[in-house]
Amino acid sequence: MSDHVYKGHNKTLLLYHLVFPTKYRQKVITTEAETTLKEVCIGISERYEIIFLEIGSDTDHVHFLVQSVPTLTVTEIVTTIKSITARKIFKKHPEVEKLLWGGNFWTSGYYANTVGSHGTEEVIQQYVQKQGKVYRKIYGQQLTMFDDTL
Repeated sequence: MSDHVYKGHNKTLLLYHLVFPTKYRQKVITTEAETTLKEVCIGISERYEIIFLEIGSDTDHVHFLVQSVPTLTVTEIVTTIKSITARKIFKKHPEVEKLLWGGNFWTSGYYANTVGSHGTEEVIQQYVQKQGKVYRKIYGQQLTMFDDTL
C-alpha cells in the first residue's frame, strides 16, 4: 500500500494509472528495452517527485502506476516520463530507433486515470452528498432521506 506524502500543511495520496502506447503501435518493447525502461524510471524517481509503484509492459504499450505530489500536473508527469524514457531507450537500443521512423518512441497521446485507495467513485459520491446533513431515526426505523432543515 502506498504512503501519504507530507508537504508543508498538506497530506496527499495521489495515484495515477498511466498507459503509453509506442509510436505507430510498433512492437518494439523487447525484454532488454523493458529492463532499460525500468532502470530509467528508477532514475526518474530519484530526481523527480514521481514514484513508480508498478510498471507493466506489452510489446507495444506500457502501464504505469505512479504516485506524485499535487504540484505536478498529470501532463507534467507524463511529459517527464515520456521524454526521459524515450531518450534513454533510443540511446541504449539504437535498433529500436530504426524501427520507429520519425524519432518518437511514444505516441503523442496517453491514457490517465486516478486510482483511489479509500473507495469507489460511488462510495465517495455518497459520502460527499451526505456532508452537512443529519441522519434521522424515527421510532427505531431508519429513514432513507436526510433532513436539510437542521
